[in-house]
Amino acid sequence: MSIDTPSHHQGKKFTSPKAIAGAYKTPQSGTAPNSSNNALHLLAKKLLPGAVMLWVFAGGFVIFEPSPYELMFLVVLPLAFFGGMNIHRRALGLFKLMVIFLPFSIIGAFQVRIADFSTSLTFSIVTVFLWFTGYFAANYIAENPHKRLGDMIRAYTWVAVFISIIGTLAYLDLIPGSEVFLLYDRVKATFQDPNVFGPFLIIPAAFALQRALMDTGKRAMWGGVVYGILFVGVFLSFSRAAWGYIVLTSAIVFVACFVLEASARDRARMIAITVAGIFALLIALVALLSIDSVAELFLQRFSLEQNYDSGESGRFGRQSYAMELALSNPLGIGPLEFRNLRVTEDPHNTYVTVILSYGWIGGLAYISMMWMTMKNGAGALLIASPNRLLMIPLMANFIPLSIEAAIIDTDHWRHLFLLVGMIWGVYAGYGRTNPEQMDKSKRLI
Repeated sequence: MSIDTPSHHQGKKFTSPKAIAGAYKTPQSGTAPNSSNNALHLLAKKLLPGAVMLWVFAGGFVIFEPSPYELMFLVVLPLAFFGGMNIHRRALGLFKLMVIFLPFSIIGAFQVRIADFSTSLTFSIVTVFLWFTGYFAANYIAENPHKRLGDMIRAYTWVAVFISIIGTLAYLDLIPGSEVFLLYDRVKATFQDPNVFGPFLIIPAAFALQRALMDTGKRAMWGGVVYGILFVGVFLSFSRAAWGYIVLTSAIVFVACFVLEASARDRARMIAITVAGIFALLIALVALLSIDSVAELFLQRFSLEQNYDSGESGRFGRQSYAMELALSNPLGIGPLEFRNLRVTEDPHNTYVTVILSYGWIGGLAYISMMWMTMKNGAGALLIASPNRLLMIPLMANFIPLSIEAAIIDTDHWRHLFLLVGMIWGVYAGYGRTNPEQMDKSKRLI
C-alpha cells in the first residue's frame, strides 16, 4: 500500500517518494521480475470491487454473530492489501482517533466486576473492528469516489429492497415462516432487532430520493419506487426513532438539493414530485392503517412516552444514573456492565455509553470521531463539486443518526461505521471526479 496526498485545489494524486523510487527501480542483473507476485496483484485488484459489493450486501443479514458482514470483510481485506489499495492522508484522522480509542477500550473491559470478562473484551474488540471497517471504506472510496461509492450504494440498495420486501410480506403473513422475520409484531426482517432494521434502510432510501428529485424519466421513477419500498419497511419496523430519522433525512435531502444543486427548472419539478410523493405515501399509510393490528400498534408506538421511558428505571432515568457513574469512573466500568447494576437494561444513549464503557479518554475519542465526521462532511457540502451529490445523502443520514444516538445505543451498528467511512472517503477524495460527472444526471447514484 502507498500513501496518497490529494491536492487541495485539483485533487490530483501524489505518490510518496518511496513509491516513486520503487517504480523506477531496475531489476538486478541475472534476475527476472516476480511474475507470480504481479499476477496475484492483478487478480486481487480485479476481484476487489466485486468483493466489496458482496461485503456491503452481506450487511443486510445480521441474524447471528459473527455475521456474514464480518466474515466477508476478512475476504475483502487481503484482496485490498495484495491489490495495492492506497492509504489517503485526509482519512488518517479517522485512524488516529481509532488508535487513541483502542487501548482504553481494552482497559475498559478489565474494569468489569459482574459481567463476563471475555464477553466484555469481545465487545470492545468488535467496536474497534467496526471502526476499522469504516477506515477501510474511507480509503477505498477516496481513490474514485463516484465509481466506488456508486458500486457500494447499489449493493446496499439491492439488499435493502430485498429485505424490506421480505419484511413487508412477512408482516402481511403472505410468506411461509413469517414469524421468523417479526419481533413483538414488528418487522425485523434479517436483523435481530426492528430498531436496527429500520435505520439500516434509510441510507439507500436517501440516495433513491435524491435520484427521484434530481433525475428525469425512468431513472427518477425507479428512484421513487425504491424510496417507497424502503419507506414502508421503515414504517413497519415501528421504530419511533427510525420514523423521525427518515422524515428528517428526507427533508435534508430535499433542502440541500434545492438550495445547492437545483436549477430553477429542477426546483419546480422537485416541488411537484414532492407533493405527488407525499400524496402517494399517505395513500400507502392509510391502506396499512386500515388493518386493525397495524393501527393499534401504530397508536401505541406513536405515543410520545412509553412505560419504559419514564421513572427511575426508565430510559431517561437510566441515562441519568449512567452519567453519574461515568463521571465517577475515569477508566469506565466496562462494556455490558451497566445492565448488571441498578437496572437490567442499557442506558440507550451512545454518548453516555461510550464514556461509561471505555472511560473518559476512550469515550472522548469516540465522540470526537462523530464530531470530526460531521465537521468534514458539512465542510465539503459548502464546496461546489460534482461529488457534492454524493455527500448530500450521506450527511442527510449522518445528522439525524447522530441525534438518534442520544436515545439509542448505536455503537455496534455496522451501517453507522460504514456511513462514517463513506463520508470520510468522499471527503478525502472530494477533488477526484470523472469526466462523465459533468453531466448532472450521471453524478447521481
